[in-house]
Amino acid sequence: MVLESTMICIDNSEWMRNGDYSPSRFQAQADAVNLICGAKTQSNPENTVGVMTMAGKGVRVLVTPTSDLGKILACMHGLEVGAEANLAAAIQVAQLALKHRQNKRQQQRIIVFIGSPVTYDKKVLETIGKKLKKNNVALDVVDFGETDDEKPEKLEALIAAVNSSDSSHIVHVPPGDHALSDVLISTPIFTGEEGGSGFAASAAAAAATGATGYDFGVDPNVDPELALALRLSMEEERARQEAIAKKAAEDNKDQASSSTDAIMAEAELTLNAPADVDADLLKDDDDAQLLQQALAMSMDEGASGAAAVADAAMAEAAADDQDLALALQMSVQDAEAAGQSDMSKVFEDRSFVTSILNSLPGVDPNDPSVKDLLASLHGQGEQEEKKDTEDKPDKPEDGKN
Repeated sequence: MVLESTMICIDNSEWMRNGDYSPSRFQAQADAVNLICGAKTQSNPENTVGVMTMAGKGVRVLVTPTSDLGKILACMHGLEVGAEANLAAAIQVAQLALKHRQNKRQQQRIIVFIGSPVTYDKKVLETIGKKLKKNNVALDVVDFGETDDEKPEKLEALIAAVNSSDSSHIVHVPPGDHALSDVLISTPIFTGEEGGSGFAASAAAAAATGATGYDFGVDPNVDPELALALRLSMEEERARQEAIAKKAAEDNKDQASSSTDAIMAEAELTLNAPADVDADLLKDDDDAQLLQQALAMSMDEGASGAAAVADAAMAEAAADDQDLALALQMSVQDAEAAGQSDMSKVFEDRSFVTSILNSLPGVDPNDPSVKDLLASLHGQGEQEEKKDTEDKPDKPEDGKN
């Protein structure tokens, strides 16, 4: 693949308004320029292309040599058409732009589209050609439009002066129904010195065989701007759809995770709820039992404490007064005797004891052993009553000492 830097000179003079090339001379030229720029940039990634005008407000560089095809194609829009083309000045400016290229290993080439009359003399053009040859600059000329007899001769002399080892070419394209770009596809201007490669070779083969099947149904050789716009639009749409699909997948994932979390939380709450309730109930029962035990202990302690206090008070009082101590002792003995006498009275009532014995299962009141037991209990009761009577002191009579 040839490594080169190319400057394309566009004819935007007043003659470009003519319609002898479909749809106009300027539009046919613009299509051919776009096609050549695409072929140059795609044949070698390091190739660069620049664009400049020869008429209008004067010779002006639109784009310095660059490999950005979009930038090259964009500069073709909105160009002013008018005045006359200055071929000699345009070639010299193009040579100066190539001289300041960044990669000095690139070969230098100038492509000139001329669709208006050439006003310069033949000798002036030959001098410019010799200067280009001296600086190793190749020149390609596309002659279309005007049919002046002197124009082809002047351009042929220019190519002869600059040509070295068949590195420069000229193509004459007469008016007709054919597109300017279709004619250039099969020429060395488009295919290059090596017979074409990459984009240029495929475009030339497609044009020769009339093959179809281009992306989006558009031939990039005929309308490269439309093909590029459609490709960019398709890439943007694909990127947009991928972004939408990615966002939808993320939303679905978030919803699934949130629903899963909610289900797990609800299940955990359902499983833990009975345990919590039982724990609360057990805790309440324990608290109630502890409260009852505390009340019972407090009552026992209160009673025992009161009894202890009473006993302590009585002991203290008895220590101080002997009569009071004797009275207390007698009251205790009377209480015990009263309890025993009550029990004796109960056993003395034979009818009551008999009724109790009849109510007991397996006990026969007429059994001799039972009768002997009752008799002994009755005898003990009478003896205790007699003893109590004897031990009881007589009360002093009123008025006696």
